[in-house]
Amino acid sequence: MELTQLDYFLTVARLQHMTKASEVLSITQPALSQAISKLESELGVPLFERKGRNVQLNRFGRLFSEKVERALQELENGKQAIEEWSNPETGLISIVFLNILGADLVPMLVRNYLKMYPKIKFELEQGNHAFISTALDQGKSDLIITSSKPISKDYEWLSLITDSLYIIVPNDHKFATKSSLSIHELANENYIGLKKSCGLKATLESCFQQSGTELSASYEVEDLTTVAGFVAAGLGVSMLPKTPGLTLDGLVWLPIQEEGWNWEVGLQWRKDQYLSPAVKKFVDFVENFF
Repeated sequence: MELTQLDYFLTVARLQHMTKASEVLSITQPALSQAISKLESELGVPLFERKGRNVQLNRFGRLFSEKVERALQELENGKQAIEEWSNPETGLISIVFLNILGADLVPMLVRNYLKMYPKIKFELEQGNHAFISTALDQGKSDLIITSSKPISKDYEWLSLITDSLYIIVPNDHKFATKSSLSIHELANENYIGLKKSCGLKATLESCFQQSGTELSASYEVEDLTTVAGFVAAGLGVSMLPKTPGLTLDGLVWLPIQEEGWNWEVGLQWRKDQYLSPAVKKFVDFVENFF
């Protein structure tokens, strides 16, 4: 059963005349009659009472026409919804982002984009690195905003910000009065580490390797806010970016003397995933914003 057949059927039902219907549809009358006969054969029942070239829906035809009109209207609604969602100025943009980025970066981007395109709709979700990576791989989001730069060539990456990492210590710690600190000075300190589900962990491991240092974690937690909380409570020291949501009372932020201790945040998407015009326009905006 094809959509063309259904369109032909509804046109004949409306006009109740094969010749008039063929003229409206711009096909020959024999071709139209053949299409209707094929549809009836597929359904196994006649749909019309025929009186010469005049036709009239029978009870099967009336039942079928109600269902077909409803189905075609749903298809049209779906078509309009897709057109609206993909429209650069009214479409839907799905983004999943790291929890900590909800304090500043993501709302700032959304706010500024909506000033330009107020009819755009954002579908936003947040989580840890493992969660947002899975959302992207499973096609549940158009874009993710993460601090873990992809290694695979299957992904596109647009760098947004690069911030310095700091050593954080409690305000009553022996290092609290220093103006900066070497990472090597933390060798005997209780270190608050991160679990692999957090995107910053890979960055820290790379920095440790580059500096030839390795710290054994006294505690491993799942997110950056918890790291800040543990340090502020005097349970150890750690490294964090000085970003909104992490600057808790009781913390001292010390610049790291070694180079390369940076936290990069970027926009990521899959190369093989279709990006609607609405999403592409947002990516262009972000690229020009920073």
